[in-house]
Amino acid sequence: MNEAYDEIRRAVLDAALPEIAFDGWSDEVLARAGEQAGIDADTLHLAFSGGVGDLIAAFSSQGDSAMLAALDAPDEMKIRYRIRHAVRVRLEVDAGNREAARRAAGWLSLPGRHALAAQLFYATADHIWHWAGDTATDYNHYSKRLILSGVIGATRLVWFGDESDGFEKSWAFLDRRIENVMQFEKAKAKWQAANEGKTPFSDLLGKLARRRYNARSA
Repeated sequence: MNEAYDEIRRAVLDAALPEIAFDGWSDEVLARAGEQAGIDADTLHLAFSGGVGDLIAAFSSQGDSAMLAALDAPDEMKIRYRIRHAVRVRLEVDAGNREAARRAAGWLSLPGRHALAAQLFYATADHIWHWAGDTATDYNHYSKRLILSGVIGATRLVWFGDESDGFEKSWAFLDRRIENVMQFEKAKAKWQAANEGKTPFSDLLGKLARRRYNARSA
């Protein structure tokens, strides 16, 4: 989205959020929020050329910014605890708008909107990995973010319905998912060490993905 309209998007989002919890993410809510923020229809269309999807993207970006502002510089804690802490903070900054976040997930789950959902989760994961100190530039750069996107998405779904004290159910679920990822990373490292100079692990993942796809298509 064009950065020149960032201030307008923030103003419209602020006006829309109180309504979204009741009326959901819709063109009607976007139009009313624009009026409340004093934005004329033409400018609103330019700022949100993608419609409701752009409004949800603004909401996600605002949450990412709030997360980064709440995170201190990473200390000497192990990488898994850095990631756990950042994912937890990312969810907590949405606590005041949990119903809006839940409705956003519902909107993004419909056909034709999955690409935007993936893009937003990837952006959050990228922010977290950068904060955690990740410097990978090879295929690991992308695989880490894709895997973390899945962890964030799955944990968020649990969090939407979590009524436990302090969201402890969600954090326990997050711990299990991160443990799964760490086990995968250990297995990947062992495979790479045992097959140095042979087929790259990225090629192996591609072959497994194609095999899985072909099996589903058969």
